[in-house]
Amino acid sequence: MDLQSFICKEIISLNITDGECNLSLNLEEKKAVVSEVGAKLVNAQAVIVAEYRGLEVGDMNQLRANARQSGVYFQVIKNSLARRVVEGTPFSDLSQNLVGPLAYCIGEDPVAVAKVLYEFSKDNKKLVIKIGAMPNVILSNKDINNLATMMSREELIAKLLGTMQAPIVKFVRTLNEVPTRFARGLVAVRDQK
Repeated sequence: MDLQSFICKEIISLNITDGECNLSLNLEEKKAVVSEVGAKLVNAQAVIVAEYRGLEVGDMNQLRANARQSGVYFQVIKNSLARRVVEGTPFSDLSQNLVGPLAYCIGEDPVAVAKVLYEFSKDNKKLVIKIGAMPNVILSNKDINNLATMMSREELIAKLLGTMQAPIVKFVRTLNEVPTRFARGLVAVRDQK
């Protein structure tokens, strides 16, 4: 088996017939991809598209791992299939901008989706964030960068809880201070006598 056949069979997991590598998907595989990505779009609050031209396989695997760890769905699919997926969804405005080798990040938390690509693109200049969308809204690069630098949902909730808890903590300290001062006063009187 030559190197090309090995790569096609083992690494890319594509069809090999008569020693040739077939890079195209059959109709059933295309339907499966469209339904899988479409299922992710049902609950999605953000889709961000990035061009990965020139990115090495190891870097791409690292990006996939980062996305998985953040709860973000990351997929590289043909643009023609992506157009079919977004057709009739709140993300349909994206279809005009799907040109070139693109990777799609889809998730329920817009900040997490933006952070995955933004953080990775800081170290890997070959990954270029092209465009994004939230339901019925197209996001520019500036919008995506603003989303990425925003605190995550968990951080915002923690900050809100801390803010809500502050008056209660202060009230409890104030209530606790009355008996403490009384006890200090008794100790001071005892020490004086």
